[in-house]
Amino acid sequence: MLDTPDAVMAALRENDARPYGRTRTVTAEELVDAAEQFDDTGVLSMALLELMEAYEYDGERGKGPVVFARVLRLWDTDPDGFGEWARQQVLWRFKWVADTLKDNPDVPLAAVRRWHTELRDRYRAAGQDLQPYYAQRYHLAAHTGIDVQDAYELWAARPRAELSDCHACETRARARHHLAAGDDARALEALAPVLDGRSGCEQEPHLSQATALLAQLRQGRSDEARSGHLAGYRHARGKASMLNAVGLHIEFCALSGNEPRGLELLAENRALFAVTGDPAARLDFLTGAEVLVAQLARAGHGELAVSGPAGTAWTVDSLLAHLRAEGDALAGRFDARNGTDAVGAGRRARLAVEPLLAEPLALGVRAAAASGLSAAPAAAPAPRRTVEAEPEDFTALVLRARELEVLGHPDADRLWKRVAERAEAADFVHPESAELGGPERLRAELAEQRAHEALQRDACEEGKAGLLAAAELFEQAGLAGSALMCRARTLIADLDEGDEGAEAEGAADGEGAGRGGRRADWAALDAALARAEELRAGGELTDDDYLIVLQTRAYAAHHDLSEALPEPAAEVTGRFEAAVGGYRRAAVELGSERRAATSRQYTADIAARQGRLAEAEAELREVLAQLDAAELPWHTPRVLGLLGQVLLQGHEPGQAVEVFHRALAEAVRWGDDSYPYAPTYMMLGHSCLQAGDLGGAVRALSEAAARYDRKGAEAVEEAARVRLQLADVLRDTGRAADAVAVLESVLLDASAARLDVRMLAQGRLDLARGLSDLEEHRDAAEEYLRLADLVAGWEDQETHTMVACEATLALARAERWDAAEAALARAREAHGKAPQVDQLAATLRELARLTTREKGEEGLAAALALLAEADAVGEAAERSGEEYNSWYLRGGSHYERARSLAVAGRHEEALAEVERAIAEYEAGGVRAESPRAEAVRLAALIEGSDLGRTDAAVARLAAGIARCEAAGLPEAAEVLAELRERFAN
Repeated sequence: MLDTPDAVMAALRENDARPYGRTRTVTAEELVDAAEQFDDTGVLSMALLELMEAYEYDGERGKGPVVFARVLRLWDTDPDGFGEWARQQVLWRFKWVADTLKDNPDVPLAAVRRWHTELRDRYRAAGQDLQPYYAQRYHLAAHTGIDVQDAYELWAARPRAELSDCHACETRARARHHLAAGDDARALEALAPVLDGRSGCEQEPHLSQATALLAQLRQGRSDEARSGHLAGYRHARGKASMLNAVGLHIEFCALSGNEPRGLELLAENRALFAVTGDPAARLDFLTGAEVLVAQLARAGHGELAVSGPAGTAWTVDSLLAHLRAEGDALAGRFDARNGTDAVGAGRRARLAVEPLLAEPLALGVRAAAASGLSAAPAAAPAPRRTVEAEPEDFTALVLRARELEVLGHPDADRLWKRVAERAEAADFVHPESAELGGPERLRAELAEQRAHEALQRDACEEGKAGLLAAAELFEQAGLAGSALMCRARTLIADLDEGDEGAEAEGAADGEGAGRGGRRADWAALDAALARAEELRAGGELTDDDYLIVLQTRAYAAHHDLSEALPEPAAEVTGRFEAAVGGYRRAAVELGSERRAATSRQYTADIAARQGRLAEAEAELREVLAQLDAAELPWHTPRVLGLLGQVLLQGHEPGQAVEVFHRALAEAVRWGDDSYPYAPTYMMLGHSCLQAGDLGGAVRALSEAAARYDRKGAEAVEEAARVRLQLADVLRDTGRAADAVAVLESVLLDASAARLDVRMLAQGRLDLARGLSDLEEHRDAAEEYLRLADLVAGWEDQETHTMVACEATLALARAERWDAAEAALARAREAHGKAPQVDQLAATLRELARLTTREKGEEGLAAALALLAEADAVGEAAERSGEEYNSWYLRGGSHYERARSLAVAGRHEEALAEVERAIAEYEAGGVRAESPRAEAVRLAALIEGSDLGRTDAAVARLAAGIARCEAAGLPEAAEVLAELRERFAN
């Protein structure tokens, strides 16, 4: 009941704790109505100020000036009725009104300037400095484009004052001035204290992160841009008060090559199209969205379905027309009001910017690409070499394609595609040429190429069917040898599904060998070899086709031996040695350096798998030298990739990083689209991590995840696994918000349902812990509860106990005490089935601490009961013979009991408890020195501060400092020394 001023004030305090949004705004409106029933200026002023704040941060800033007019009338008639905080807020919110009037094109410029004068006069009358007045004059100048530099200097040269905008917001304003002048470097330098966390406020660093994104890209600081997007967008997502920032994040996605991610942001923020209370922010949002949509339209995706204002089914083309019309009209209204073209010119400049990167920036997050975009090829890095011109003569084109194919040259695929295009033309006439052969042979070759392409994209069944069809066509053309070659390839095409690259070039890419495919059909392989020898004796089998038949045997033998490790049968090992040895000897005899090198890769790979790393490394370095001498550099990327794996396995991460970089660079140089980029980037990330290059690890793992995404549904689990690793690295480097953004992109995506249940559980656990790190305790608790439901039925109930314990604490930190009690009951039950003594006891101790912190002396009984239960958990474990850390459990209980008693003012009892904690820690030896030092600190605080025994406290601290120094704990010693100094003085 809101029937007394005190009840209204209590309701205002409760509403102030709510997040900004519709619920808070509606409640604030109701509280103003309730306050009006009393003749109490203090209550009504507080209600009006709360309503104004709700409007400010709920996308309804346009209503703020009307509310403030009522506040001013109260102020002018009864200033003594305002409390100290309310008086300060009246002066502060003159600036809010100034910004709101400036950002509304329906407010005449003269009215904005009159308000500036009102602000100046009120500040003077209140004895306040005029720096905020000059700041408002600058903001208006920047908006209109009139006398901008003069206004900036008048503001920037003045020292900050009591009513200046917060340091972070002023910093952002200065940075935007430098950005408008084209000075990215100076802008980013100005933003540094905000971006690195030294300065912040309600909306910072999130607005500055959005402001900095494109400048960071232009300055080559892509790692910072990635992090700013991940952390900043999480805060801005769906918030009406962050409308302009959401637009900047969408624009960033468009200009960094992340259009699918941009479409996802557009869909997530669809409700923001309905926010109209802040016209300037709306224009920023519409323009950012238009940058994305216009880029998609230029790329030919005009019919793609996209998210837009509710009530209409939008395509790229229709949404672009809508955004363009409304954006141009709104900018025109501002320019008409201002008498300049500054707003329209700024909008046109944003729309004219071309993508800032040659390749997409890997963000690390998963973006569910729109169906119309998923078919579009991902932007591939341009080869850094001169590609030879295609022969104009058709016969010459086919002969060159055949020649390059024998060499395994990556340009062969390009030439075969050109052959297919020309052969499919309506006016094509097959040339008469003995070298070219008849049309039947060409049809067979093109069928073989189509099968090859299918196998490269891991469509094994399609590829096998294509090879069999090509074999039939070769038979019809009288080329029995080529027919046999195609049939032999079908025998290994699905041994390791998803690894056509290994079938073509050996097991050097690490992507498929030994992944659990079927066993080789040696009867069929032996029959193929016998037929090959028969055809070769009759001159019907080319040398290269013969070597391919031998390679199928070598590949099959390698596969079977990999599957049989670590203890293969002698028959399997002997078959491998015979098949690979025969392949190598034939390759050397027939002068095929390429295939001789491939045979050695098989040998090196098996050596590495068996732990003979030095032998594997030496073999691979010889292969590289062999390829270099034979002038076959396009085969080096896969050899380098395998060498990198060997070095990583051999604990040489620095060398592995260098080798993986070379592998990727060479693959790009030769335009090898079949190269396994995703796993190579993943292994590069692992190498960087082991080498201590955490930034390099983030870049590589982000790129690996993006590459797996391009493979579609078949690689969802691989992409998720990499993202979990990426999140670990980000969290370990203190970038918890980035890690949470990555994990959310995995777990909130529809594809999460297809993940292995244990991977899904690990992801939810990591997300819950990350949210706890960010103090987003309610969301963390929800994740813990989902995870508890997921693992409840597992045979491994230790996991359920652990999750229920962590959920208990997250719920308590979110002040959901009833739910915390329910989660604790669940933890107790799971502990009964699968004891986790130390974890349950630690949970009870922390819950006792949180109870005391929240409820003070009133919570003492409950806290002591929880600590008694923690002791009982240890005693039960002692009786049952369960392993646990006894000194830590008992010492921790005494320590927390001491803290709770101290909060309740029972200081003698608290001191006795902490003395018991110190005694328990003595049993822990060296491991217990750190918690013992903390117990000494608490004992000294109780003695010196609460009981007034400073001499005893100083003596205790002196002994503790000496002990910490002897134990090699300088930081703990410093903490105790600072406290001793305080008591000594």
